Amino acid sequence: MAKKAPSAAQAACPCQSGADYAHCCSRYLNAGCVPQTAKQLMRSRYTGFVVCDEPYLLATWHADTRPSQVRLNDQQRWLGLSIRATQAGGADDAFGTVEFVARFKVAGKGVRLHEISRFEKIDERWYYLDGRHI
Repeated sequence: MAKKAPSAAQAACPCQSGADYAHCCSRYLNAGCVPQTAKQLMRSRYTGFVVCDEPYLLATWHADTRPSQVRLNDQQRWLGLSIRATQAGGADDAFGTVEFVARFKVAGKGVRLHEISRFEKIDERWYYLDGRHI
């Protein structure tokens, strides 16, 4: 599946941080910058799903829980991300959690994914470990 880039008209980052894409998640997905917090990684991974960037999603998935591939659906229309809470996950932490709600539609049907995701920092890089659906 080909990676989908946000349109030029879509200056706002898909992660809904309030920043423009070029200065937010694009730097992680396209410029090789490393997220400094679990929350930044969570936002960039959401954007990775929006643009169907399987290599980024796999590279930021913890080796102990990483699947061999990510099932992406280019018919999926992502509608938004809301970060509800974070616990630890700062630049000086080794672990953190991010509670979020992601909304999307598939074949016209709305889906709401509410999860508490766990992250681990290894060698100065954050990785998605796993999540518990709420």
